Amino acid sequence: MGSFSERSLDCRAEYGTLYGLEALIMSIETDIRPITYLKSRAADLLNQVNETRRPVVITQNGEARAVLQDPQSYESMREALGLLKLISQGEEDVRKGRIRPQAEVFSRIEKAIDKK
Repeated sequence: MGSFSERSLDCRAEYGTLYGLEALIMSIETDIRPITYLKSRAADLLNQVNETRRPVVITQNGEARAVLQDPQSYESMREALGLLKLISQGEEDVRKGRIRPQAEVFSRIEKAIDKK
């Protein structure tokens, strides 16, 4: 099938675009930059994150210090984290027995709507 890097590229082409995972595949050469690069080429980095939708890690003295990300990806990430938090809270409620029958919940919602 070819070398490891050829298979990686095949996998990236197949799964990255097919499943919208392209933004998750980081390129060490272009997605990790020192702070000096940010200082001198900020507009270029902004263009890059908005075009590729991949975050860029900013380093200082060889250590990761910040992440530059496009607004749409940031909002999507916040929404996903919010949903995960709600799911986690719901699972905790089930574990602790804090549940109600579906019919009761819908009845309470209908009554609340009718009052308005």
